[in-house]
Amino acid sequence: MRPRVADLAPRSAASRTRTALIWSAALALAAILLYYSLRGTDWPRVGELFVAARWGFVATSAAVASLSIFLRAIRWRLLLNAEGAVSVRTAFWATCAGYFGNNFLPVRGGEVVRTLMISSQSSLTTAYVFTTALSERAVDAVALVAISALVLLTLPSPPGWLATAARPFAVLGILAVVTIAALPACEPLIRRFVGQLRFSQKASIAVMQILERVLRAFRAFHDTRRLITFVSLTAVIWTLDAVATVIGAHALGFSIPLNVAFLLIAGLGLGSALPSTPGYVGIYQFVAVTVLQPFGFTRTDAIAYILFAQALSYLLIALWGSIGFVQYRKLSDKSPLSASTAEPSMGELPSFVDGKPRTAGDEYNSRARNE
Repeated sequence: MRPRVADLAPRSAASRTRTALIWSAALALAAILLYYSLRGTDWPRVGELFVAARWGFVATSAAVASLSIFLRAIRWRLLLNAEGAVSVRTAFWATCAGYFGNNFLPVRGGEVVRTLMISSQSSLTTAYVFTTALSERAVDAVALVAISALVLLTLPSPPGWLATAARPFAVLGILAVVTIAALPACEPLIRRFVGQLRFSQKASIAVMQILERVLRAFRAFHDTRRLITFVSLTAVIWTLDAVATVIGAHALGFSIPLNVAFLLIAGLGLGSALPSTPGYVGIYQFVAVTVLQPFGFTRTDAIAYILFAQALSYLLIALWGSIGFVQYRKLSDKSPLSASTAEPSMGELPSFVDGKPRTAGDEYNSRARNE
């Protein structure tokens, strides 16, 4: 039986050191950005805006944001179901739990959470599920870069830092797309390369199995119909996020044009890739101030809006994410996967073929023919 999300192995000293360094960098960055963003803020004005919030707009913004999360689950399920059978319900609760993890764990730990939830509730391997999650994020990065580039062309005074920051993300996004498109075609070369490495038999087989599952995840994008649906859902999702931004601003009495809303969510999305504290504290404040001030927002109004938006997002994600964890535990208790669905143990693999030692390539090719 596969391990549950809660079954975590003890961390090594190197892992603890790495985590400490990541937290130190995130906290230092958050402190610097908060100092820059919050200085001169009129906090009584912020409180007045919160008290005067129009709750009809708040509820509408939350509903639109929830629809966006649901569509993200549907989009991810497209990739998962290329190799397995994951229900809408399972994909949705795993997605909610993943967002919950991203809000409260460093370095986007929610991606691991949702990966483990799906792999423990289906026949899909952890490597395949995690690759689909990362591929989804890579496509989102490309979409954000495209959105920011298009919006920047329409604005008379765009924030200069965003145009500068978008360039490296554009390069990384293009590399990710090229990798997804080209790597599966290089499978024979990869297999030969791994076969030449001086690994033990078990290690070589394990590497080849992981590579095969990663390549299968990439191939999920090679189906034309699936790709068109995925790209279409991506466009709808980011449009809904922009609409939720516009509606949320109206809740505080602000007016954010749709193109500026697209620019803001692009900046928030790109900024979230930086080392950050849970919830992207500091980064979101910096992005809001630098993006909104050129369009008539005061520093205080920009801070009020982003604090309000973050609070609403925390509550929404905490609600759906908590329910997601509860649903996961219920599903785990009622219908755990049998041991027969677990990945085969390396110790169960035969060691000889026709009286000769079986090589990693022999074992891999045998599995490929059987599949």
